[in-house]
Amino acid sequence: MSTINDIISRNSNSKLKAPHPTDEEMQLVYKAALRAPDHANLKPSRFIEVKGMGLEKLSKIFQKYAQDTITPLSPEKLEKYKNAPFRAPMIIMAISNTKIHKKVPEIEQILSTGAAVQNILNAVHSLGYSAIWRTGVFALNDTIGGYFNLGSNQTILGYIYIGSAASEPKKIKEIEVEDYVKKWD
Repeated sequence: MSTINDIISRNSNSKLKAPHPTDEEMQLVYKAALRAPDHANLKPSRFIEVKGMGLEKLSKIFQKYAQDTITPLSPEKLEKYKNAPFRAPMIIMAISNTKIHKKVPEIEQILSTGAAVQNILNAVHSLGYSAIWRTGVFALNDTIGGYFNLGSNQTILGYIYIGSAASEPKKIKEIEVEDYVKKWD
């Protein structure tokens, strides 16, 4: 039951601080991610782990992308984008690396990477850390990948901000399962 308890108690937390998971813990997290459902074993999920000086590199890419593509762009908004990577001590970029396949459509491969992200969130939580999956202007578009030298078949599905909780997690309401499930007997 501890696995179930970990899953149903997981909660996104936007206030994160050091420490983040160790390299050894992240090996477990990635192994969990790569156990996501994967039709035809195509392994469509890719990840870029960003920490330390990598956060500065990500900040520069966010700034450049914003200056190149977002109009109007206020100085306040640019500053927000510049500081975005520093909201956590570690960020995992989730990338769907789709392939042409006669039986596995692109959407199925994207969903597989989404399931991998969920596994990351659950694994990080089970290790005692906190995380939040963010998208926004730096994900889910055809332009941003070029700033990371990604291929045309690769899409950034989001950024998983990871660290230790810097605040109490928000209270989550009890879910009434009956509101979301219809049973056919």
